[in-house]
Amino acid sequence: MKIVESKLKGCLILEPQIHIDERGMFFEVFRKKELEFFLGYNIDFVQENTSISKKGVLRGLHFQRGDSAQAKLVSVQRGEVVDVIVDIRPDSASFGQHIKVNLSEANKKCIFIPKGMAHGFLALSNEVVFNYLCDGYYNPKLESGIYYNDSDLAIDWGYPLSELIVSEKDLLLPTFKKFMQ
Repeated sequence: MKIVESKLKGCLILEPQIHIDERGMFFEVFRKKELEFFLGYNIDFVQENTSISKKGVLRGLHFQRGDSAQAKLVSVQRGEVVDVIVDIRPDSASFGQHIKVNLSEANKKCIFIPKGMAHGFLALSNEVVFNYLCDGYYNPKLESGIYYNDSDLAIDWGYPLSELIVSEKDLLLPTFKKFMQ
């Protein structure tokens, strides 16, 4: 497995070694010891979530606040997405910056998202099965987010905005500036 640190400190892209033969395919999604060695700290995933989305669905930008902040390992089991992570750690050198990574059933990449990052994705295929491993339990009282089309973040989703399917809840999320106040 190849682990690459993105420009957002602690946000890692995991690229598995894929083995294909006449029986099918095998790959490791992640190795706990290897991930922890790279991170320099222990990680214990306690909750696994799956979302299923159709083409054009945009989910995000979401995160948990305070003691409920979650590190996540995300991947796509079926389909393809553009995955976006925004660094919302005020003391970080990459504060306010974002990365975009295509995750798909074909490339088998995963992203480790540390605590203090907002996360969202856009479904590019007709159906997407998206998987999240989380190191903390979901707390609805501490869920939060930032508006996906915030002009200060300037995220190019690479998709016609008029064709996006966004929940009413996500349309009401605050801008980055309002969130930081």
